[in-house]
Amino acid sequence: MSQLDAIDLAILKTLQTTARITNADLAAKVGLSASACSRRLDILERTDIIRGYHAHVSHKALDYKMIAIVHISLSGQFAKTLSEFETAVKRCPNVLVCYLMSGEYDYILRVAARDLEDYERIHRDWLSALPHVVKINSSFALREVIDRPNVGL
Repeated sequence: MSQLDAIDLAILKTLQTTARITNADLAAKVGLSASACSRRLDILERTDIIRGYHAHVSHKALDYKMIAIVHISLSGQFAKTLSEFETAVKRCPNVLVCYLMSGEYDYILRVAARDLEDYERIHRDWLSALPHVVKINSSFALREVIDRPNVGL
């Protein structure tokens, strides 16, 4: 984070709350010209500090009422094993997040499903078919307490 100055942080903070702001309005808000602001945005995007601009869509509004937290154990932690699993899991449309973990399980996934029957289908057709999986442990969220899309700046 040392490469970011106060203006970069102000840009990021503003975009986290108002991603649809125009460049001119963003520039005025952070005290830059429009061209200087645009150059900064280009750098933040090219260096992968800004990874995209997204609409934070409610899964429930799309009838995905169930979130499963899925712990996955693989047959080993060899580079090829991890790579093959990661390539395959990226193709699973219901997997929202996948983390490589330290500790008891190799990966933790957050999976969206419409209901228990849909999750069973996802488990059968996708999760259990992932390469090198030897154990799947699923827990279901009872209620979302917080879903923060941004970090505090």
